[in-house]
Amino acid sequence: MVQIGIRGAMFNDDDIVWGESQGVRIIRIEEVAQRGIDDVMAEARQIVGTEPTYVTFDIDCVDPAFAPGTGTPEVGGFTSREAQRLVRHLDGLNLVGADLVEVAPPFDPTGATAWLGASLLFELLCALSQSPSTKKG
Repeated sequence: MVQIGIRGAMFNDDDIVWGESQGVRIIRIEEVAQRGIDDVMAEARQIVGTEPTYVTFDIDCVDPAFAPGTGTPEVGGFTSREAQRLVRHLDGLNLVGADLVEVAPPFDPTGATAWLGASLLFELLCALSQSPSTKKG
């Protein structure tokens, strides 16, 4: 399991320490900013390798300036372009499924979050359509 873009108030890091002790690779937003999306996604791809992979994209990883309609808005997140790049880096993986969670339209009367969510879901479907698992039938 890989989590990318974790951020928020870090009054303590018990949840991070516990996750890492369970074998989860947690890549905080600061590490993404330092290393870059290409490098981070190369590591994520190496971790999952050719194994069947399920992707959950949580819209609250996107900065509320781009996606305010979520139950857990937190400043300092990805831009919409960075979110798109993250998803596009999934191309060629052995994807068996994906979802996009935490879009809350009532919290965004402009519809920007829903539009971004739909766009990212389309990108996820494109990656799924190219997956070796999909091509096997």
